[in-house]
Parts: sequence; structure tokens; C-alpha cells
Amino acid sequence: MLIPWMLPSLLPGLIAQTPPPPPQEIVQPQPVRPLPGGLDAVPVFNSNSPELIGTEGILLSTFPPAGRQSPDAHLNFAFEGRFDLFAHHVFKALAPDNLTSMYLGVMVYNPGENPVTIDTLQAASYLSQPDAPFVTLPAMVENPLGDVFAGPGSRAMSDVLRGRRQEMFPPQLVVPPQAYRMLVNLPIPVATLDPPLNGRSTLMRLRSDGEVYLASLALLARRDGNGNETAPSLEDWQTLLKTGSLATPRDRPPTLLDNTAPTNQIVYGRVAGVAIGSRWQGQVTDSPTAASLTIPEPGQAFSYGLSTLYRGRLGSGQSQTAQMRVRYPDTAYEAHGNYAIQYDLSLPLSNPTTEPHTVTVALQTPIKEDTLSRDGLRFFEPLPTQTFFRGTVRVRYADDAGLPQTRYVHLVQRRGQQGEPLVQLNIPAGSRRLVQFSFLYPPDSTPPQVLTVQTLPE
Repeated sequence: MLIPWMLPSLLPGLIAQTPPPPPQEIVQPQPVRPLPGGLDAVPVFNSNSPELIGTEGILLSTFPPAGRQSPDAHLNFAFEGRFDLFAHHVFKALAPDNLTSMYLGVMVYNPGENPVTIDTLQAASYLSQPDAPFVTLPAMVENPLGDVFAGPGSRAMSDVLRGRRQEMFPPQLVVPPQAYRMLVNLPIPVATLDPPLNGRSTLMRLRSDGEVYLASLALLARRDGNGNETAPSLEDWQTLLKTGSLATPRDRPPTLLDNTAPTNQIVYGRVAGVAIGSRWQGQVTDSPTAASLTIPEPGQAFSYGLSTLYRGRLGSGQSQTAQMRVRYPDTAYEAHGNYAIQYDLSLPLSNPTTEPHTVTVALQTPIKEDTLSRDGLRFFEPLPTQTFFRGTVRVRYADDAGLPQTRYVHLVQRRGQQGEPLVQLNIPAGSRRLVQFSFLYPPDSTPPQVLTVQTLPE
């Protein structure tokens, strides 16, 4: 028998047992245009496979193969001038009774006859625990100081977007002729974690005045005379480079890019190699020869793809994916997702009409597809649980009082999320307003996204 006064106490339990309604699709009839501009030619040392490190070994080596015990593990690519270093890996304890840390090492070698100086322009490296846990955050949080983040990729990209260099990275590293040095020698500890699983995301923007080779490597921590963990020595890393093989387990190999049969599921694969392109810069205007971007009609919107990729071009016909110069055969054909690539976009918004209009600019995460099957972008309501984007973006503009504004905003978006406006401007008749949008595509996100310009209805 159910007594009436019992209802309030039982109500939460009854509600909890009711499954949430399934997501329903919402179609917004906004076209997706190709994004103007393009990637630069800066090479990126991109170490993301195997994502989960299960053994000691070579993660990515661009050293020449001669004299190496596993020549297939060395891709023979020299860096000189501007280049980036990106590494994103996870480590799980080898066994319940073996909680030794795994070290991530990035070694550099100077093959020349003169010393080479490597300048560290910006650099950041963070662990999932304790530096940047995957905490639950609102969809939009102001982030002026960079102290809002969810995951190590989110935090590292926010730092580099602001031009920061962590103090543990010296501003310069001098590498003597025919000598090895360590750019990175950092642990991924698991001993105090439950489960014993941790990850590290690293991004360095570098410049060298001579040729160098790089390798990212994984070695378990060494022990000193008291049994305490210590970092592997330079000699330890050199021995691994000479005698070691590729770390395992290997990730799922990619499918071919021409595998277009609709019944075949594409496997993008994890990236391990040298990608070409560190930054995408674009002046977003009506046409390549135009000086401005005409705002949509009232109640209308249009979008530009961000990190579009093969089978995820959203009707734009454009893939922005960075191409690989060298790669391992079982890793991604392209740098799908453009992890750690910076987008710098200028939108000179123009209102050519005789009436003032209110315009918004927003980041959105529509349902991925290659062509728009419903004559518009598809979104979900209510939203599913999968998070597809977590990271900080920057917007610069003059507000309605004419005062310059710079906002850093941390965004979290689920699959199919329409997103809230980053900027809302009242544009007088016949006038222009410039909006600048920048971000580094954060690891642990899933492309594509879009940048949407909308004119509010009258």
C-alpha cells in the first residue's frame, strides 16, 4: 500500500528509473562554405600512436635507419627552421603489482659539424592526473587566466594559444655537433591512481638554426640506490633508439582513403609521423577578391567548417586535414583532426542594408556527415552524453561602444550541440565590424566543428 506522505521521498527514485528521452534531430538550413585560407608549410613532429603505451619502445623516430636494429622504425626526416613537436600518449600500469611510471622522452640529434641552437618559442606539457583532470564543466566558461580546462590537451592548447612557455622548458637548447640531447624527459606516473591510468599531452613550438633529427621514446622509470624512481639517462635513451623497436600495442591500422563503399566503415588511425602545417590562417570574406563578409539575411545563418576531414566535410567539399610527409604503414594516412593546429580567422562583417542588424558568431558541433543529407546541419535535442569538443577559444572584436575586447572562453560541446554565441554585435546600417577568432584544435576532441555567423530575426 502506497501512503500519500511517502510520495515525495519516492519521487526521486521513480524519476531516476525513467530513461531520458532519445535525442531528436533538429535541422538548421545553414549552408557550410569552404574555409578561406590554408595551412602553412611548417612541419609538425606528430606523436600519437600508439596512443596507449603498453611496452617500452620507439613511438616516433625521424632518424636515418642506418645502423639501427629496427630500421623500419626510423623515417629519415630532418627538421630545420620552424617546426612543432606534438606528443599525446596514455599509459596504463603494466600489472597490478607493477606501478612503475613510464617516461616519455624526446631526443634530438645534431648530425652537422657545428653546434645547433633550438629556440623554444612556446611549450606546454600536462598530465591528466593531477595537472588537468577531465572534470565536468559548463558548456561555456570565461577563461581569462587560463585556469579553466578539462584534460591535458585542453590545458596545453590554452597555454600555447596565449604564447606561454612553461618554466621547465628552457628558452634555448644548444646541441653540439654529432651529439644527442633531450628536449623532453617527463614521467607518466600511475602509482597513486585508481585505476592506474594516466596521460600526457605536450606541444612545443621550436626553431632551429641547423638540421636535427627527433625521436619520441618510452622507457620505464629507473631506480636509484634507495629504490626511488629516477628519469632514464641520455645513455638509456640512446640505447633504446639504437636497439629498440616500435612500442606496442599497435593501434588499428587505417583503411584506404579511396574506400568509398557506403557499407565500409572508415578507420582513420592514430597519427605517427611528420605532418605539414602548424597554422591555418584565413580572411573570411564573400570571395577571394572581396574585402568583407556580408552578413546573412535576418533569421538566416551560414557556417564555415573547422577541422573538416575525409567523410566529414559537411557539404563544403573541403578537407582541411594536414598531409603527412612521412608515416608508419600502420598509422594514419593524414593528420585527421588537426590536433594542435592553430586556426586564426578574421571575419570583417559587413551590413550593406539600410537597417541595423544584430549578428552572432558561435562554435558548433553538428552531426558529422560528408554531404548534407537534410539540406542543412543536423543537431540533437536533447543532447547525447558523448563530449566531442573541450577547449579554449579566443575572440577579439570592438564592442558596441567601440571598445576593443579580447575574450578567452572554454567550451564543452557534445555531439550535435548548437552552441551559444561567442560574440553578439549590433551592426549599424552600411557599416563593418571585425571579429577575429582563434583556437588550437584540442586533443581528445572529435571533428568536425563549424563557425557559424547568424543574423537574428527582426
